[in-house]
Amino acid sequence: MVEYLTLFISAVIVNNFVLTRFLGLCIFFGVSKNFSASLGMGMAVTSVITLSSTLAWLVYTFVLVPFKLQFLTTVVFVLLIASFVQLLEMIIKKHVPTLYNMWGVYLLLIATNCIVLSVPLLNVESSFSLGKSIVHAIGSGVGFGVAIVLMASLREKLRLADVPKALEGLGVAFILAGMLALSFLGFSGMIAL
Repeated sequence: MVEYLTLFISAVIVNNFVLTRFLGLCIFFGVSKNFSASLGMGMAVTSVITLSSTLAWLVYTFVLVPFKLQFLTTVVFVLLIASFVQLLEMIIKKHVPTLYNMWGVYLLLIATNCIVLSVPLLNVESSFSLGKSIVHAIGSGVGFGVAIVLMASLREKLRLADVPKALEGLGVAFILAGMLALSFLGFSGMIAL
């Protein structure tokens, strides 16, 4: 149990994909303009990472390894994740329209997010069991959510501040992201993955 909790905390804080590995920055900067959109994106990314990592682990373990096709891992995972996200979008659109209205736009962005691909690849590389893969995926998604919500909160507060004209928009967003990354750097090395 402690091992799973350590893995979760490591994925959320110590090895945060956005602020320590600098993955998923396009969505991080694009969607973090308001708090509610960031919260929705964080939940959508967590769900998609968890489900796609579980599927990727199953395909890797029961298809790629027995047939000695590990060299196709990246290609298979890209196709699997893109297909899964499209299927998930169709299912949500048909059966849960309220959720589709909240996540619909984000699901297309998530299909091309590098975090969604890197988590299953890291799970395979680390030889995680199915349980550890799921915990790592949930932690990685929550870590993305924490980073994007923190950034959105800062950007909303910054609207009330007197920002120099040259730094408005993405300029000040990059400075904020750098400061957030520096703050998360303080946790580096606490838990090795």
